[in-house]
This record gives sequence, C-alpha cells and structure tokens, in this order.
Amino acid sequence: MISSAENKICTICLGRVATGQGQAIFTAECSHSFHSGCIGNYIRNGNSHCPICLSKWNNFPFTFPISNTNGNVNHNNLYPVFPTPQVPPLFSQVPPPLFPPRPSFEPEPLHFSDDEPLLDPMSCDSVVGLQNVSIKAVPERPAVAASEFISHFAVLVGLKAPSLSNDARLSQRAPIDLVTVLDISGSMDGPKLALLKRAVIFVIDNLGASDRLSIVSFENHARRVLSLRRMTNSGREDAKRAVNSLLANGGTNIVKGLEKGVRVLEERRQKNPVTSIIFLSDGNDNCNNHGTQFANFSYQRKAPSYLHLLPSSICPHNRGMGDRGHEQTFPVHAFGFGSDHDPLAMHAISDASGGTFSFIESYEMVQDAFASCIGGLLSVVAQEICLSVRSASNGVGIRSIPSGRYASEISNQGSEGIVRAGDLYADEEKGFLINLSIPMLPDDKGEESEKKTSLLDVMCSYRDVVSKEVVKIECDLVEIRRPISLSHEDMMINLEVDRQRNRLLAAEKITQAQQMAESGNLTGAQALLSKGRTDLLASASAQAGDGLCMWLQADMKETEIRMGSQQMYQQSGRAFALSGMSSHASQRATTKGKTVAGAAAGAVESFIFGSAPQASAAPNVAFGGYATPQMASMVTKSQQLKKT
Repeated sequence: MISSAENKICTICLGRVATGQGQAIFTAECSHSFHSGCIGNYIRNGNSHCPICLSKWNNFPFTFPISNTNGNVNHNNLYPVFPTPQVPPLFSQVPPPLFPPRPSFEPEPLHFSDDEPLLDPMSCDSVVGLQNVSIKAVPERPAVAASEFISHFAVLVGLKAPSLSNDARLSQRAPIDLVTVLDISGSMDGPKLALLKRAVIFVIDNLGASDRLSIVSFENHARRVLSLRRMTNSGREDAKRAVNSLLANGGTNIVKGLEKGVRVLEERRQKNPVTSIIFLSDGNDNCNNHGTQFANFSYQRKAPSYLHLLPSSICPHNRGMGDRGHEQTFPVHAFGFGSDHDPLAMHAISDASGGTFSFIESYEMVQDAFASCIGGLLSVVAQEICLSVRSASNGVGIRSIPSGRYASEISNQGSEGIVRAGDLYADEEKGFLINLSIPMLPDDKGEESEKKTSLLDVMCSYRDVVSKEVVKIECDLVEIRRPISLSHEDMMINLEVDRQRNRLLAAEKITQAQQMAESGNLTGAQALLSKGRTDLLASASAQAGDGLCMWLQADMKETEIRMGSQQMYQQSGRAFALSGMSSHASQRATTKGKTVAGAAAGAVESFIFGSAPQASAAPNVAFGGYATPQMASMVTKSQQLKKT
C-alpha cells in the first residue's frame, strides 16, 4: 500500500521517511516503511524480501513491463514501479541504495595511511582502575610418599582476568582496530548477503567512539570500501553506507581479500592497543587454490596451496628466518559460512595467526556469531600475558607444558618454563598443566617430622590496558607433603586438575579423529571418540558431575555423529571438528554448527576459580565452555534485537 508514515528512517537510503515532504512512501505488509523510489530500485534488482526483517513480500502497489535484453517487452514478467522520491535538502547527499545496479566507490589511495586519528586520551572520561589478574596454582594431590619417585606430576596454574564494572566499560578495556574482510562473491547473493549486512551493522552499532573499523570486500578482486574510521556518529553512518553498497558478484579470491585487510593495518599511522581481523567466506578460493600439500602447521592435512601467498603478519610460517620475532601478528577470527566454505584453509589461517575458527551452519546465526566474537574483543583488559614457572627444589624438573595454541618453552635443563598466553578478555580464564618430575627423598632415619617438597615458583606478567604499565604478580609457593606412608586423602586427585586433563584429552581425541577422517577412516575416528568419551566419563571430575566434563563429552559425541558418513563429514563434520579444535586449543569459545558461544540462559561457570560445579550446573555450559559474561551479554543483545 502507499501510505503516510511517522518519522522513521528508510534503511535503503538512510533518509527520513516522513509525511509532509512530498514523497511517496511504501509501507510493506510487514509494516516497515521505505521511500517508494528506493524500494522500486530494490525490487527491480530481483529482490522481494524486506531488507529489515527478510520476510517475503506478496503485494506490490504498481507493476510495469520489463524489457528483454533485445528491447522487446515481456508482459509476463511484471515488477513494481515507483516514482523517484523528491529528497529534501537535508538528505540531498543520499548514500547508495541497498542493492544498486552498480556500486560506485571512491578510488583507493596508493597507501592506506589515511586512518582516522585516535581519540584524544584527554577527552575520555575519568578512568576507573582495574583489579589485577588472579593467579593460583594447585597440585594434583597434596602429598607424595618420601620414598616415591614420580615421573609425571601435574600442577594446574590458573589465570583469571578481572571483571569490567558496569559504570566504566569503555574506559576499562582496550580500544580496538577492527578490519572486516567480507566475501561478496556470487554465491553470497540474496538472503545470505542481507543477513551478513545486518550482522556487520550490529558490529558497527556496538563499537565505541575510541574503536576504529575498516571494511574490505572481496570477490575476484578486493576493495577497501571504508577506511579505518572511529565509530562516532558520523563514522557509523559512513560505515553503514559502505555496508549497504555491497553487491554479490564474481568469484572468490581469499588471498586478495586478506592481503588488503592486512594492508589497512600495516599502513595505518596510529594503532589502537587491540588489533583483529574478522574474516567471513562461504566458499573456496577459486582464484589461487591448486590443492597442494602444506604441512607447516601442527598436524598433517591436505590444505590449499595458496597459504604460502598470504602475508606473513597473519601467517608467520611465511616469514624469513631474520624476520621472526620482529613483525606483529594480526589475529584472524575466521567464520566459515554455510556448508560450502573451505574449513581446512580457514582453520589453518586462524590457527597460524592466533585467532579462532567458527563454523556458522545456519545463515540466520551470523549476527549472533559476530556478536559473540566482538563481545570478547571489546573486553580485552590484559595484554602480553607471560606465565613463568621455576623449579623450587633440586631434582624437581619441568617435563612438559601442554599449552595448546599458546607458545611455551622449557629451558635451563628443565628448571624453568614460560607460556605466552596473549590477551585476556574480562572474566576470562586460562588453565595450564605443568607436568613435573619429583625425586624421592633421602632416607633420614633420625628425622621423625614430616617433610615437604617445594615444587614451583609461579609468576605472571602482563600489560594493564588502563594504566599501560607492566604488572607482575606472584603466586604462593607450590608445596606438597612427603609423609612416609600415604593416607586415603593423600591419594585423592584434585578435581580441578582432573578437569583440565579431561579438556586436554578431549582436544587430543578430536584432533586425532579429524586426522583419521581426513584419511577416510571414519569408522576408526568414531571408535576413537567413543573410547575417549568413555574414559572421560569414568574420571573423578566427571563422576562428581563437573559441568565442563559434561560439555566436553557432549562435544565429542556431536563430532562423532557428524563423522557418520563421508557425505556428512564433508558437509559439516570437518568444519565442526576444526571449530572444536580451535576452541579447545585457545581455551576460547567459538561458534560450532548450530550452537553460538554465549547463546544460553543462566550464569557462565567458573571452571578454575569457582567451586567444583555439580551436575545441575551442566546446562550452563551450553555457553560454549569457554564463553565469558561479556560474550553472552552481546549475544543476548543480538537475539533481542532480531526479535524487535
């Protein structure tokens, strides 16, 4: 129907939809209103879904004949036609419509040194200080017999970031420079591109004035459609115009897209403390991929040949020997969209860069998946985390540190070790098992008092994002008793340590199963996961009803199901397994299949610093196991917005 409307915004041109301005207004059956001329252009391009709520329209006000390519009129193909609106002076500079016939872009500069200056720190509100990162160390049991030599004894070292107070969320977290690298190839046409646009606009609306955003799109070629801009009111408007200008067309050149996204960051004049790339694609690179072997990652698999073409700042394996350690690495948070993307490549890129890989199985989940990711990125409170451990007694040696994706090193003949754990989101927890060897004590027959053995000195350093200072915190000395004989209580395994062993077990079994599935041995992969679940459920922490253990076994079960056939594995099992591997290796939540990290009711559990959860707490782990309250809050905000 053609009708009047209250003061609203046409989401196609961003101009005001209002009465008394001489404009024809189209109000669709879903109750959303637009300029009739804007919606006419929108429908002429073959669209019949509302660009806001995506509901399908059945009724249009007028029709007109469409000409064939030879100029003849096809009377069987009728589309709506509307008069071009008379735009008032206030909106004379109309941005491109949502789906224009050909988007127009400003010429790109030779160098991307046109980033908008950072917000003047003097203009910020008064800064409220953060509490320190918490640290604790727990031995796997309280005592070892004096006459016993232990070759593998675990000490759990846990870190937890401070919370953000409600009244100072912007001043207490690090501002971010974010680049979105978006696939707009022909396969993204239709509802997929509309949903992606809505997701990126959600990101835009949730960035602060100190945060900067750049938008890069790619198909056969790549283009920077928005320079690195602060998300002020004007910055947001320009960013939304850039998003709404995108059209789906052409092939998929992932290399060009990531190269251009990296250039935006490498050539910027100023830098915010946090830097990340959000990369989404729904297909395989059909411009560079020749399917050769690339084995420089943590496990053998067939990966695309184009990985060696990627910039070394997101793929450090491509650096020369002299460059290593001197060049910044930009984390790429990769999102595989639908069932036709390339999970092997996207996981390899995210893994190499220190980002995460998420598998978005249902198109409607893309906004929630982005919300979960930025909920973490917009809550970084500590950076450059470095965990240091040192043997506290002669004969106590550090045997191994299974640190997942995080770099670790043992030095000085096993007496010292470090783990570099990157950034911490607010309330985020990381747990690392330090496996030690413990010597037997000499037999001092004249000694009647019980002895102790000091195991570890533990220290953590990090950069506080508020004070910009390096903070060093120490943990209490880790000790165990050394009685002549052990009691039943002395032999009891600490449930927190057992829980972390189960996490490592699940990560290992999923990785091994994925390798077997790649070689075609799906039956063996399923058997391996089934055996792993049985072992996990028999553990002390699982028997106590631990929530993380219940979530881990459910994750392994879902991975096992998705390896039920070659078709199922190709369609979703590979991507599901790889997104799980990414999550466990980084101890950070990812979107997997139909589950968005943070999308659940209830409170997020503390797996290291809280009390051992009971069985009734297990459903809370539907957050994704490693999700933080900020991630959950952002997902809730996204879901509520989609309902309005």
